[in-house]
This record gives sequence, C-alpha cells and structure tokens, in this order.
Amino acid sequence: MKRVAVFGNAGGGKSTLSNRLGAITGLPVYALDQLKYRRGGGEVPDDEYRAAHDRLLRENRWIIDGFGSMDTLWERLEMADTLIYIDLPVLLHVWWATKRFLMGFQVPPTNWPENSPLLRGTINSYLAVWLCHTKLTPRYREYVHTARNRKSVHHLRSPDQVEAFCRSIEGNLSRQPL
Repeated sequence: MKRVAVFGNAGGGKSTLSNRLGAITGLPVYALDQLKYRRGGGEVPDDEYRAAHDRLLRENRWIIDGFGSMDTLWERLEMADTLIYIDLPVLLHVWWATKRFLMGFQVPPTNWPENSPLLRGTINSYLAVWLCHTKLTPRYREYVHTARNRKSVHHLRSPDQVEAFCRSIEGNLSRQPL
C-alpha cells in the first residue's frame, strides 16, 4: 500500500477515512478539493489543477482523497496500487453532507479549502450526490470489480465496513516486524 486512491460519492467520509488512514500508515494525504479550489472556494484554472495533480501522481507514496475531475479520476485510479471505494446508501451520503453543513458552523469541513462557502459547498454536494449516484456509481462498481485482478481493492459499503477496514490496517501494521 503505497499509492492509495480513496473515492466515492460526495459526503461519504472520504476525507475522514483518508486522514485516519494517513495517520495509521504514515502515507501523505492529499485532498483534491484543496488542489481544485482556492481559499474562499473559487476554482483554480484547469491547467493549474492538472499540473498539481500530475505532480502528485509522480510521487512514490500518497493517499489521494476525492474526485477532482473526470479526466484525472481514471488516470489516478490506474496509477494507484490500492483502491478504496466508499459506496454507501445514497441517503446516507445526503445525511452526512447535511451533517457536515450543520457542523461546519462550528468546525470547518475536513479537507475543504480555507474559508470555503459552506452553503454553496453543501448545495454542490447535494447535486454531486445525485449525479454521482446515477452516472458514476455504476462505472465505479464496474471498475473496482475488474480491477480486483491487478490491485488491492476495498469496496466499503457501510460505516461498519469502513471501521473494520481501518482496524484491519492497524492490526496488519502492528504485526509487521520493524
């Protein structure tokens, strides 16, 4: 596990899982929202985002969290040696996006660029949940099914599976000789 792509629908806990996995493994975590958006929430130009993304992919060790853009998504999934696909029920994604919004008044959302507009980001998350569910989820499921032959694939379908996955990584690392 050296290059890890964490992906799935909006509001699914990708950033939380990525940060936890980074703490467990020592791998650096890169949130695509921080590459794709500037402080305050404005989008960076596509060529600037693409150049930053390409630099990340050339690194030997990473956890990359998020979507980014359609063209960089599939390239990143191909470069990763480990895929972690969070595939929760769609209403849970909506609830967690709502929870992130409500909690965001006290604590900024994890891995969002500083001073990102909370309401606009949440509305975009709601739109992304539906679009991802109808358009990308079937493609994601097909991709992880076919990638199992050549990569380490973790298709997590519930919060309990996410928790069990983290505990198993912790357990595996604690059993490895130094």
